[in-house]
Amino acid sequence: MKRIIFASAFIACMAISYISSAQTATPRVTQRQVNQQKRIANGVNSGELTARETEHLEKREAKLQQNKKEAKADGVVTNQERRQLKREENRNSRAIKRQKHDAQQQQR
Repeated sequence: MKRIIFASAFIACMAISYISSAQTATPRVTQRQVNQQKRIANGVNSGELTARETEHLEKREAKLQQNKKEAKADGVVTNQERRQLKREENRNSRAIKRQKHDAQQQQR
């Protein structure tokens, strides 16, 4: 239950950050973050993700959010920074897929 609440709270924070940063230059990154949070939440709800896996994936998403803030800090997101964010998103996406489709199940 705590994991579901944590995942929901994180999604809410992401939505608030998306709304408050509507004039930013990274809407695709933000949308992908929202989609990946939904994938994590679905994995928690279905039992495909264990508590440890969920915690690890959430930390990866938080790191991506921090990197995005750092890229925006100077007011310009360069092409190199965009590539780096996209690369990190791709890695996170693969990690979510791997964790959801491994043989581990959460204890009910």
